[in-house]
Amino acid sequence: MTPTTEPLQRLEGVPAPAKLNLFLHVTGRRADGYHLLQSVFMLIDWTDLLDFERRPDGVISREDTLPGLPPEDLCVRAARALQEATGCTLGVHIRLDKRIPAEAGMGGGSSDAATCLLALNRLWGLGLSRSKLSAIGLKLGADVPFFLGSYNAWVEGVGEQLTPVSLPSARFVVIKPPTGASTPAIFSSPELQRDTKTAILQGFAANTNAEQLNGNARVACDLQKILDFGHNDLQPVAQTLCPDVVRCLEWLSARGLHGRMTGSGTAVFAQLPQATDLSGAPADWVVRECSNMDAHPLLDWCPG
Repeated sequence: MTPTTEPLQRLEGVPAPAKLNLFLHVTGRRADGYHLLQSVFMLIDWTDLLDFERRPDGVISREDTLPGLPPEDLCVRAARALQEATGCTLGVHIRLDKRIPAEAGMGGGSSDAATCLLALNRLWGLGLSRSKLSAIGLKLGADVPFFLGSYNAWVEGVGEQLTPVSLPSARFVVIKPPTGASTPAIFSSPELQRDTKTAILQGFAANTNAEQLNGNARVACDLQKILDFGHNDLQPVAQTLCPDVVRCLEWLSARGLHGRMTGSGTAVFAQLPQATDLSGAPADWVVRECSNMDAHPLLDWCPG
């Protein structure tokens, strides 16, 4: 595919935001082994930052500010998938400033891949729509389409069925202990509950009138209603595999906060209804206050 416009040379400081799962229910399992989920994914202002420099030789290369990332991470795979899907002969050098913790359940790798697709679509002048990028992203991971979808979302299926939702602004504390948990080990555990009753989106909605923003319908949801109703089916298994999750939740509870694990990682979070003293955490924990985001910061980078 020939680029549709003269491509840019560089893009710097491009954000890739993290997400929190306000709840995560496992409602069943498909014949192919994939689990059926329901969740609300919420963007937060904790971001990785990526720089992109166009290469004319078709080579995809990457450098990292922190050691330990695999050479074939989702960014590299996303760039190659975009090349293969379009026939583009341009390459890129990617610099990844990794700030979102790994094995946290916050979608950092998937968000990096989505930002890579959005950035290279612009850097290479491809002009693909967001829906076409999402089709490419789904092959990389079930969470990638969410980060391409622009808005917070009610999520179903294996993570690919998205309904945009509007959430009120709120503050959260997110804690990541040093230990991680294996996602395959959690999902393969015989102790995992896989039959949570399927919920209905309108059950969480403050009203059933969809808002129209940029041509996209979004359902307004009550944040507290979601938090009060939902839970994370993966949390009991993760607590057994990683006792640090329990310690984080107990630390939040001692401060009057109702904590919950996000995703399949070991990060936990709690809404901050008022000023709270968050001092005194163990030195090897990452503790960060965050705000939710109404839309992805790259919302206007390509059409729907």
